[in-house]
Amino acid sequence: MNSKDRNDAILYGRRAFMRDGSLFLLSAGVGLSQGLSSFAEEPKAQLRFGLVTDLHYADKAPGGSRHYRETLAKLEEAALQFAKEKPSHVVELGDFIDAADSVATEKKYLGRVNKDFAELPGKKHYVLGNHCVYTLTKDEFLDGVGQKKSYYSFDDRGFHFVVLDACFRNDGKPYGRKNFQWTDPNIPQEQVEWLQADLKKATGKTIVFVHQRLDVSNHYGVKNAAQIRRVLEQSGKVLAVFQGHSHKNEVKEINGIHYCVHRAMIEGSGKENNGYSIMDLFADGTIRITGFRKQEKYNWS
Repeated sequence: MNSKDRNDAILYGRRAFMRDGSLFLLSAGVGLSQGLSSFAEEPKAQLRFGLVTDLHYADKAPGGSRHYRETLAKLEEAALQFAKEKPSHVVELGDFIDAADSVATEKKYLGRVNKDFAELPGKKHYVLGNHCVYTLTKDEFLDGVGQKKSYYSFDDRGFHFVVLDACFRNDGKPYGRKNFQWTDPNIPQEQVEWLQADLKKATGKTIVFVHQRLDVSNHYGVKNAAQIRRVLEQSGKVLAVFQGHSHKNEVKEINGIHYCVHRAMIEGSGKENNGYSIMDLFADGTIRITGFRKQEKYNWS
C-alpha cells in the first residue's frame, strides 16, 4: 500500500473535526458527541444581568444625534433578546428619561417608558442620572418606577451589588427641579460612610452601578471620584464598576477594578445604533459582557 492509500484508509476509518483551528481524529467506533464530551465544558454562569443605559426617552423631535422617540423601538428589541437570555436582574444605568418643560409632561415620559421597561424579565434596578431629576424630584422619579431608595445594595447567589447615587451638588443638596449643573455630580459624605460600612460587611465579590463616572476627572466624572475609588479599593471586594453618562464604550482598569462605560441607547437613528448587553457572572469572579449592536463585548477573568 502506498502512502496515499494509507492516508486515505486512516481518514476512512476515522472521523475528523476541527476545534480551535486544529484537526482532531476520532476512531470510527467513537461517536462525535462522545469525543467532544472529553473536552471540559464551559462553566455555567452563576448569575445573569441585563444592562442598558441613557435611554433619554421623550416624546419630542430629535436633537443632534439623540432620537428620543426611537428609544421605545430600541427597548423593544432589547426586550426580545432579554426574553431569550432570561436575566435575573436588569439594571438601567441612568438618564432613563429626558428633560421636559413641566413636571406633568416629564411624569408622562417616565410612565410611558417604564411601562415597557417594567415588563422585562427579572428584578429591575434604576440608577439615578442627571436627566432623571432635571424637572422631577428624586422622590417623584422613584415613586414613578416603584423603587424605594436612590442608593442601596443587595445580594444574589454569592455576589454583592451596590447602586450609587451621584446626583448631588457640591454643597450636598440633591438634584431636582433644575437646581444643578450637570457638571457638578458628587457623592456626599453620608453616602460615602454608608458605602464603607456596606462593603465592610459584604461577604461576596462586588459589582457597583453608578451613572456619572468614577474613572475620570473631567466634566463626566464624579467630583470626589478619587475618594470613592479608594473606598472601593480598600474593601478588596470590588470586581467592576458599570457606568453611563458619556454615551460611548470605554473601559479602564484602575488598581485591579474594571470601570466600564456602557453604550447609550439614545445615540443614533435606527436599531442598528442600539446598544444593550447581557452580563454573566461566574463563581470564580469572571465577568463576561455580551454586547449587542453598538455595545462592545468584554471578558474579564
